Amino acid sequence: MTITVDDAGSGDLLFGIVIGAYRDEPQDFCYDVIDVKFFQPGLFRKKEYLTQTSKKVFQLLNRLQPKPEEEIHICQGYIFDEAVEELRKTYGDERIHRIKVIGEPQRLVEIAYLDEIRNLGYEPLAERDEKRAKNFFHMMRWLKANPSMIKYAKTGWPRLSRYRMFKSFPQNGIEKAKFATTCADCGEECDVPFKPDGARPVYCKPCWTKRKSTR
Repeated sequence: MTITVDDAGSGDLLFGIVIGAYRDEPQDFCYDVIDVKFFQPGLFRKKEYLTQTSKKVFQLLNRLQPKPEEEIHICQGYIFDEAVEELRKTYGDERIHRIKVIGEPQRLVEIAYLDEIRNLGYEPLAERDEKRAKNFFHMMRWLKANPSMIKYAKTGWPRLSRYRMFKSFPQNGIEKAKFATTCADCGEECDVPFKPDGARPVYCKPCWTKRKSTR
């Protein structure tokens, strides 16, 4: 008997990552999701997704309750590197094997991921595995048409910095604070990205732009 652990969505622009565990006899499957926030600026740079993956793997195995004679097969993907180290400490080297996952475990984890992104309102391309490049741009075009859904994108990837649509995403994954004040020129209420100290005049964006242009 074997329990196989695989992931889906790690190479996709949308959503977090699905981690699934499959027991071949009797057939049993469960999965969980690593939140997309771990693949956005700040947390992504700290590689906290590796620790989250390890936690999810142990939670799934706890649900399946591995028997003493069962081997645990883990996908070769780098996202499981930390999990494998911890699993070997818990279950022993001889029971943990890195493999290329195929067949039913791969199919079920992929289905779980597709269900999750469909819940966002996105319809994936057919034959995704054969069209990886098209798949990326298909997701990007969907985000461009639905800008409010960028919060579900893996914006921590460095390669995305070349695209204008992702440059406005907060680089630390957190929106900057805004402070309400009154413009010293026009007298209109406005929001500024710093806390006014009361000693210096504060201007709204249009008035500040005019002042800069007349300098």
